[in-house]
Amino acid sequence: MGRILGIRRPVPIGEAQRTTTPFEVFFDLVFAFAFIRVATFMAGSPTPLVLVQGLVFLMLLWWPFTTFAWLANQVRADVGLVRAGLVVVMAAMFVAGLVIPYAWGHDRWTVSEALTVAVAYIVIRAAFYLLNWHVAVVNPRIPAPGFRYAIPIAGGWIPLLLGALLGGATQTLLWAAAFLIDCLGTACASAFSRDRFQLRSASHLCDRHGLLLIIALGESLIAVGAGAGSAVTHWPVLIAALLAVAIATTLWWLYFENAAAPAGQALARLPEHDRVRPAISAYSLAHFPLIAGIIYLALGIELVLEHLAHPSQHPAGAPLDWTPVAALFGGPVVYLIGRGLFLRFTVGHSPRAQIVAAGIMLALLPVARSLPALGAFGVITAVLAALVCYERIMWQPTAGAR
Repeated sequence: MGRILGIRRPVPIGEAQRTTTPFEVFFDLVFAFAFIRVATFMAGSPTPLVLVQGLVFLMLLWWPFTTFAWLANQVRADVGLVRAGLVVVMAAMFVAGLVIPYAWGHDRWTVSEALTVAVAYIVIRAAFYLLNWHVAVVNPRIPAPGFRYAIPIAGGWIPLLLGALLGGATQTLLWAAAFLIDCLGTACASAFSRDRFQLRSASHLCDRHGLLLIIALGESLIAVGAGAGSAVTHWPVLIAALLAVAIATTLWWLYFENAAAPAGQALARLPEHDRVRPAISAYSLAHFPLIAGIIYLALGIELVLEHLAHPSQHPAGAPLDWTPVAALFGGPVVYLIGRGLFLRFTVGHSPRAQIVAAGIMLALLPVARSLPALGAFGVITAVLAALVCYERIMWQPTAGAR
C-alpha cells in the first residue's frame, strides 16, 4: 500500500516531526557550500558592484532553500522519489556553487560559467515544481502547485538565461529581475490560491532555518583562516581571530538564546490555519537578512584578516578601505534588522536596543574608516557585546505575545 511500482509513497509529516533528518542536514550543507562560494566571489574583487552582485547570488540561493524547507514540512525528505529528486537538486546546487566565483564578466569563458549557474538554477526550480506535483498526486490532502505557480517559476528563467549571455551590469539587473519574478510571482500565486500549503510542524520549520543559520555562522569562522593565511602567529592577526570568535558568539546568542525558542513557541500556539502567513514572513523572508548579514560579515572578517596579515607601519594595521568597513559594519546591521523583523512577525515585538545598536554601528562607519584595522574590528565587537549584555539583563521576549 505504501509503494507505487516499487517506489515508496511520500510520507506526510505531522507536528510530532520536530527536528530535521540526517538527510536534510546533508542537503543543507550543500546549500551552505554555495553560500560560502558567494563570499569567496566577493572577496576576490571587493568593489561596491561586486557586493551588489553577491547580494543577487544570495537571493537566488536563498529562495530555493526556503521553498524546499517548506516542501520538507509537508512530507519526509528522505523517502522515495522526494529523496531522489533532492539528490538531483544537491548535485545542481553543488555545480552552481563551484562555478559561482567565476560567473560574472564579459569574456567567452565567463559566459559559459554563467550559463552553467543559470542552467543549474533552472534544474533546481524545475525539480521543486515536479516534486510538488508528485507529492500532490499521491497525497490528495496536499494541494497541487498548478499552472499559477509554473508561470512565475518558468518566467524567471528568461532573464536568467539572457543575463548569463549578456554579462556585466546587465547580468546583474536581469538576474535580480529573475529572482523577483520567481519569488514575488510564487508568493502572489500562493496568496490568491484557495488551496495553500499548511505548516504541518512549526518545530521542524524553525529547526531547519536555524540549522542553516548556524552553518552560516561557521562561515564567519572559516573566513578567519582564509584571510589569515600563514600569518596566524602575528599578534594582530591572533587578536583579530579571537574578536571574530567573539562576534560569532554574540550573533549566535542574539538568535538562539533569546529569539529562536520564543518565536517557535509563539508560532506553534497559533491555530493551524493562522500559522502560514507569519511563518512565511518570519522564516522565508526575515531569515534572508539574517543569512545575508552573516555572509557580508564573513567577507569583512576575511578582508580585515588579509589586511592585518600583511606587514604595516601601524602595529594594529593601517586604516581600512571603505569596502571592508562597509562589509564589517553593514553585515551585523543587516543581521539585526532581520532579527528585529523575525521577532516582530513571531512574538509581536522586538527590543529597541538592537535598533539603537544598529544606528550606532552606522554612525561609527566614518570613524571606523579612520581607525587602525584592529581598532575598527574592536568597535564592532564592543557594540555587539554591549547589546548582548543589555538584553541579558534588561529584556526577555514573551512567547505568544502576538
